[in-house]
Amino acid sequence: MIYDGHCHVASTDFIPEAFIGDVVAGMSRRLAAASAGPAPQRLHDDYVAHHQDHHADRLVAEMDAAGVARAVLMVPDFSLVMPTKLGLAEMARRHHDIQRRHPGRFWVYLGADPRRGPEGADAFADLLDEYGFDGFKLYPPCGFSPSDRIVYPYYEVCRSRSLPVFVHTGPTAHSLTFTPAEALLIDQAARDFPDVTFVLGHGGVTDVEVTSYLAAYRPNIYLDTGGFAASPLPGGWPAHLNRLFRMGVNHKIIFGTDWPLNQLTGGLPRLLGEILEGDEVLAGVPRRDRDLILGGNLLRVLSPESASVAAPGPPPGTVR
Repeated sequence: MIYDGHCHVASTDFIPEAFIGDVVAGMSRRLAAASAGPAPQRLHDDYVAHHQDHHADRLVAEMDAAGVARAVLMVPDFSLVMPTKLGLAEMARRHHDIQRRHPGRFWVYLGADPRRGPEGADAFADLLDEYGFDGFKLYPPCGFSPSDRIVYPYYEVCRSRSLPVFVHTGPTAHSLTFTPAEALLIDQAARDFPDVTFVLGHGGVTDVEVTSYLAAYRPNIYLDTGGFAASPLPGGWPAHLNRLFRMGVNHKIIFGTDWPLNQLTGGLPRLLGEILEGDEVLAGVPRRDRDLILGGNLLRVLSPESASVAAPGPPPGTVR
């Protein structure tokens, strides 16, 4: 059973136009340096066109084709740093509708900018309870440290409900700030909330030496592989993942793709095909470790109620 612990709905309703513009600008610069790729405006139009999957129908189709039984949908809150189409309450409702449209296929981690204060924490708690969501998505590049005391009321909400906290680490859109996204900044919060599980988003891709020792020595810290196929990694992402899977922390690694990052280059079927059928990614990785990375560890960090729900397998004929 394969689970993707890091996805987003590819929708301009949820992903701000400014964020998309930053992503496309970065892609254009890399392609221009290699003297390849379409003109910037065409690339932008193509990228926007691929972000019209407002009900996650195409994502589910890719999951079926790739043999992914279930995935986590992240709902980051950018509303204090860039214009957004929808408020947090409406985004929460829409993601709940997606869960109902595709029963048993998605968990949801709801985001909230902690600078909204205690009232924001109360509203966040109400949304979690109303829709039965499964975790908290925190985005420090918006301008705050994950160990800042302003975040602690939100951690208290998660602790009282046994929900994990997913923390973005590493670089992101160039208009946001990278400094608060340094992985080591989670350490104080992890010490202050030893009974809350923290997952370092992209921790298997950026600053891996730091994230892996945090995962090794902090019982409540995990890391995920989100964005691996879109990152500039020496030797390519298959070799990078194989090195990661040999670092002795496979009991703390959660497989995630950060879809829709790679939908323009083959999407989930290509990525899962390379991982499961290629010669490099899982070479020398014991079967038990593979099972933990590709699903078991995610179930361990989810709330007990969510982890106890058996996720359905993909339709017949799609398991790789």
